[in-house]
Amino acid sequence: MLPDADSCWRAAQAEDPRFDGWIFVGVTSTGIYCRPSCPARTPKRENVRFFSTAAAAQAAGLRACMRCRPDASPGSPEWDRGGDAVGRAMRLIADGVVDREGVGGVAARLGYTERHLHRLLVGVVGVGPLGLARAQRARTARILLQTTTMAIAEVALAAGFGSVRQFNATIREVFAMSPTELRARVRREPDIAEGDAGVALRLPYRSPLDTSGLLDYLARRAVPGIEQVRAGVYTRSLRLPHGSATAQLRPADGHLGVHFAVDDPRDLATAVQRTRALLDLDSDPAAVTDALGGDPLLGPLRRRAPGMRVPGTVDGPELAIRAVLGQQVSLAAAATAAGRLVAAHGQPLKRPLDGVTHAFPDPGTLAALDPEALPMPASRGRALTGLAARLASGELTLDGGADREEARRGLLGVPGVGPWTAEYVAMRALRDPDAFLAGDLGIHHALRRHGLDGRPAAAERLSQGWRPYRAYAVIHLWADLAAAAATAALAA
Repeated sequence: MLPDADSCWRAAQAEDPRFDGWIFVGVTSTGIYCRPSCPARTPKRENVRFFSTAAAAQAAGLRACMRCRPDASPGSPEWDRGGDAVGRAMRLIADGVVDREGVGGVAARLGYTERHLHRLLVGVVGVGPLGLARAQRARTARILLQTTTMAIAEVALAAGFGSVRQFNATIREVFAMSPTELRARVRREPDIAEGDAGVALRLPYRSPLDTSGLLDYLARRAVPGIEQVRAGVYTRSLRLPHGSATAQLRPADGHLGVHFAVDDPRDLATAVQRTRALLDLDSDPAAVTDALGGDPLLGPLRRRAPGMRVPGTVDGPELAIRAVLGQQVSLAAAATAAGRLVAAHGQPLKRPLDGVTHAFPDPGTLAALDPEALPMPASRGRALTGLAARLASGELTLDGGADREEARRGLLGVPGVGPWTAEYVAMRALRDPDAFLAGDLGIHHALRRHGLDGRPAAAERLSQGWRPYRAYAVIHLWADLAAAAATAALAA
């Protein structure tokens, strides 16, 4: 997955931050690995090796640079762009499946043996699933050490280590200092802040980022009880493997500040990863601009908002259920219907935060409801409970490890779920950057506004020139249509 060595070297020489998270620069003479953008003096070319993951650099015996903190780089967009087994495995490992279910759990979800999964990952990223999970544990441990007052043994457990001895050895190997010494550096850390209750940290991303566009998108779809946007701050609940949590997001200069309050600290790494997916923070805006910038229609829109992202989700089943509720109704009506479900069947939070009081109902709860008794048309109620039943049984999976085409077919197999819903779920829950809603009414109106044929077949043909980033084209067209409507409303 690495670019050629000469391109990697040029990125390191230029200290180019666009390659942070794509490339890790190992320096054999010092035993340290860095981001390409590290401000330290550029080493000699013969002493440099390049890696596609921090885990691969650690497996080669290198320790993380404490100046540029490469373990805190934005993630590689390759794992979302790739729908293959390696991309799916990387998403599952990032979500903490190795810690919860072991390597066998990841392999089973992908339909491979553990040995074959190990071979696949080593061949592409240079390290197996255990090494990738170990690197993630070390990052989580560093966050907990530097943002909480948890005891060392509690940090080890929360980060997923099997013992304090293993935890101590890993921290020394990865950071070249003991956990106590690492904690003592907190006052010198530029991108970590202490929270009064929970964990507060900064989420890195590749600039630019259209934070106002992201917040506006989420605000217009916010569901009462689980989401709130107020005074530029986005708050929502998360349903996690060991409990619930709240995440409160505040855009700031050059980063996104987020405060997590989790019921169980073992869920912290998963909460961080799912929040990153919600905000599409591992995207590569330069690559998207390269793909869309030359298009007569999309080029001007992209130049107007070069940091626009595709909002994802913190929970695939939740997103799919909400998509069904949103079929053939307005955004406000869909949010109201979802809010009623939350109030009636959501799980109350142990620590509610302002207007965020519940977690979204789980599929098992919704599958048990009588569709005829739901406050919606009977056909939509049957589609909702039918979808929930397949999600609850595991017949349909919508997590990061799902096969995208198989998930699309599974969604279309649910009575009442059509192509629009399947593509919308693929775009937001399955994180497919090339998903395209050819039959979407908003796309139709946006294309017609620019004098183009907006009918589904014509939109599909036109979109071929926007591959592999058609989902970003969708977001740009929706934003353009919303802006035009707002302008017209002001002029009226």
